[in-house]
Amino acid sequence: MPAGEARRSRIGRKITLMDKVMNQHGLLNNTRRQFLSQCVTGMGALAMASLCDGVAVNRADTHHPARAKRMIYLHMAGGPSQLDLFDHKPVLSQRHGELCPAEFFDGKRFAFIKSRPKLLGTPFRFGRYGGSGASLSEHAPHLRRVVDDLCFVKSMHTDQFNHAPAQLFMQTGSAILGRPSLGAWLSYGLGSESRELPAFVVLVSGQRGPSGGTALWGNGFLPSVHQGVRLRSQGDPVLFLANPAGIGGAERRMALDSLRTLNEIRLRQTGQPEIATRIAQYELAYRMQRSVPDLMAVDREPEHIHKLYGTEPGKKSYANNCLLARRLIERGARFVQLYHWGWDSHGSSAGENLRYSFVERCRQTDRATTALLVDLKQRGLLEDTLVVWGGEFGRTPMAEVFTGKYIGRDHHQHAFTMWMAGGGIKPGVTYGATDPLGYGVSEDPVHVHDLQATILHLMGLDHEALTYRFQGRDFRLTDVHGRVVSEILG
Repeated sequence: MPAGEARRSRIGRKITLMDKVMNQHGLLNNTRRQFLSQCVTGMGALAMASLCDGVAVNRADTHHPARAKRMIYLHMAGGPSQLDLFDHKPVLSQRHGELCPAEFFDGKRFAFIKSRPKLLGTPFRFGRYGGSGASLSEHAPHLRRVVDDLCFVKSMHTDQFNHAPAQLFMQTGSAILGRPSLGAWLSYGLGSESRELPAFVVLVSGQRGPSGGTALWGNGFLPSVHQGVRLRSQGDPVLFLANPAGIGGAERRMALDSLRTLNEIRLRQTGQPEIATRIAQYELAYRMQRSVPDLMAVDREPEHIHKLYGTEPGKKSYANNCLLARRLIERGARFVQLYHWGWDSHGSSAGENLRYSFVERCRQTDRATTALLVDLKQRGLLEDTLVVWGGEFGRTPMAEVFTGKYIGRDHHQHAFTMWMAGGGIKPGVTYGATDPLGYGVSEDPVHVHDLQATILHLMGLDHEALTYRFQGRDFRLTDVHGRVVSEILG
């Protein structure tokens, strides 16, 4: 018999034997999902084991040793002006009121500027503080206290210049809806440290939420267990978490047990992991009914803590959210994201005026942000907690509005400042620089994807290895870009 026919014969005998085995167990009539779900190590069994046993999933097998165990991200929605906070430009002030250089305008795209604008020097005083000599505006008086714990990155740049796309790009790595957020990737890669709380929690303050909406903390194509859970500092902390009127704890437990039984039957039939996610979310919500009231009881904090943060229990505020962020990470939350709206300083109205609204946003956030860093440090948490502060982009060195009453700046994608602290970051340094007028990066550019790669690295994850297969390709937070900014690592 020729070698090829002999090989086909052996394969045929193996297939026939496998058919007999599968027929004995009725497996030939199963779909692929059903087959996997009935295997001891199948998708259904794995999902049930990891999500439904009531034990926190804390994955220790990171790509490399983590410098940070948890993260707090302070997103200033609207794009705070780096030129009026951190990046002092004396030359810009000297040339205040001049038409901007032609190369700043010709062939460039802006959100609102339509004709060649004038340069706008900062109306605020600057000074240098701490042993690092960091430059700070007069409207960051509290931050001076911790300036030597910060690493300023003054060479950030992004691909987007409108709010929603830029926020999506910063938080999901893509300006298009549907991608997983940074917090979802961290939850997927690292799991949770707590049985009682979600791995990823979101807190929002200001008159409204960020322009990018809930997609900024969405799970995208990752299992929905990884999406962010929004907590509210006023009213019910989590909508629909409390039992309906007339339903007690025993009745709720009985209903959940019945639902779990039905969902487990369906999970065994289909092997659909999202059903296991649904079971896990029901169980987490039940446990949160006990854990969240204690978490939200900020009024139990000692008086000196309230004085430190400037908190007013029961009110919706950025200060309350900063204190909640600390309480969350103490209880095992992996990633806490704060959004504070209102940094859009176009100058078109009193509500967007650098002289008023910008100053008010600084007043609302400076004390509480500083307090959070001080509190983390005094509790020994800052060492392995990464804190990131920044917006989705910066502001132009040119005036969008330039009148005696109002002044403001347009969105600026080419250069802005963010800062990082704790969790493996080198303290008391400034990385990168912009040109004398603050228009473009002149030293050590850091792209948004670079920032994302660096965050993942500090959390023990390789941004090129943290992938999820979807629609035939492997996706990652940084897409096909990004580098770890090793120069700012401690």
